[in-house]
Amino acid sequence: MRMLFVSTLMLLTLPAFGADAPKLAGKWNIHQSIAGNESDSECTLIVNDNKITGECKSEDKSNPIEGTIDGNKVTWTLTGEFNGAPLKLEYKSTVDSADKFSGTVDVHPFEVSGEFTATAVK
Repeated sequence: MRMLFVSTLMLLTLPAFGADAPKLAGKWNIHQSIAGNESDSECTLIVNDNKITGECKSEDKSNPIEGTIDGNKVTWTLTGEFNGAPLKLEYKSTVDSADKFSGTVDVHPFEVSGEFTATAVK
C-alpha cells in the first residue's frame, strides 16, 4: 500500500518539474533583421536541463551556439566570423508558444541590434 501511495504521489508531481520550461529541442527557422539587413538560417537546438547547445546553418556556414533557459526566458550566443573577424550574436527571448517565438539580437563587436523570429520546423 505504501508503494502504491509513493508511486501515485510521484506521478502527480511529475508534471510540475519543468512545466514552465519551453520545449525548444529540435530544428528552428530563424529570420532576423539587423541594421536593415534581413537573413535566414536553420538552427538545431539541443536542450539538456537548462543548457542549450547546437548549431545554426546559413548559406554554406555552420556556427555553434550555446545558451540557457530560465523559466520561459531563453538566451543563446552564436559565434562565427565576418570578413575574417570574430563575430558574436546574442539572442534573447521570452518564449510563450510551442512553435514560434521572437526576441532581440545584439551583434558584437559591431554594437548593432535587431530582431529575430524563430519558427519550428515541422
